[in-house]
Amino acid sequence: MTQEKQMKEKTRMMRTKKLTLCAMLISLALALAYAERFIPLQMVIPLPGIKLGLANIVTLVALYLLGTKSAFTILILRCFLGAVFGGGITGLLFSMTGGLLSMAVMATASRVPLFSIYGVSILGAAAHNVGQIGMAMILMQSVYVGTYLPYLLIVALFTGFATGSAGAGVLRIMKTVQRTEEGAGG
Repeated sequence: MTQEKQMKEKTRMMRTKKLTLCAMLISLALALAYAERFIPLQMVIPLPGIKLGLANIVTLVALYLLGTKSAFTILILRCFLGAVFGGGITGLLFSMTGGLLSMAVMATASRVPLFSIYGVSILGAAAHNVGQIGMAMILMQSVYVGTYLPYLLIVALFTGFATGSAGAGVLRIMKTVQRTEEGAGG
């Protein structure tokens, strides 16, 4: 096999591996979003609509592992598929608005050396809340919904930190696995 053919084959294998990883991450994000419905967080924090944002762990990991373009793709597909499997059009509007704003903020913040994965995640959680409140204000045609935002931003400090911690742990494990594969020649 010529060196050019070997390079093409290696490139094709890398693309296939990345596509497979993206598909797995989308599936994982959907599973986490579904599982999160069964966590009664309102028992601890009595605010309507509060969630941990478990699916955002996947978005954060994708951002750091695969880059901005793949992370955006995973997020958009997760939002659409989540709406198809039970979120409806309103769920799509809220998740897409919050998710896209969150992803844009995290993609920007991840390039700033000042922010660790924890800071990026907290900023993403806050941006997600801002996006969703903005959509709620549009849909309800009321600015009074915005009075709910300060409470959500306080919660975002904790949920963003938790998501960032989980994402950091996953990335540590993934890097260890990657080093092990490289050492084994795989």
